[in-house]
Amino acid sequence: MQYSKHYTVNEARALLPRIRKWLAELEACQERLHTLDTQVAALLKNGDDAGGEPVNQLIKTLAQCQRVLSEFRRRQIQVKDIRRGLLDFPALREGREVFLCWEKDEDDIEFWHDLESGYPGREKL
Repeated sequence: MQYSKHYTVNEARALLPRIRKWLAELEACQERLHTLDTQVAALLKNGDDAGGEPVNQLIKTLAQCQRVLSEFRRRQIQVKDIRRGLLDFPALREGREVFLCWEKDEDDIEFWHDLESGYPGREKL
C-alpha cells in the first residue's frame, strides 16, 4: 500500500466544507502573490531596493500558502490542480488503492479512479 490513510466516501465528504475554505484561502494567496510579485518586479526594474514591506508581505503570503497546503499533505489528500480545486483522496475499492476524485465546482464526491489513470480515468461511484 502506498498510503497510510484511506478515506471512505463519507469521511471525504465530511471534509468538504473545510476543504472549500482552504481552497478559497489558496486562491486568495495566489492573487496576493501575483500582485506582490508584480510590485517587487517593478521595483527591481527601476533599480529600487526591493527589500522592506513588499518582500515581507511576499514571504508572509508564501508562508500562508505553505500552511494551507500542509493541511492537505498532513491528511494525504493530493492537490492535483489548485486553480480547478482538483483533489484526490486515497481510498480502498475492492481491496485495492484508488483515489476518490473531486473538483471544487462539484457538489459532492461522485467519482473515483485508479492510481495510474488519473482524471481521464474517472468513473462514477
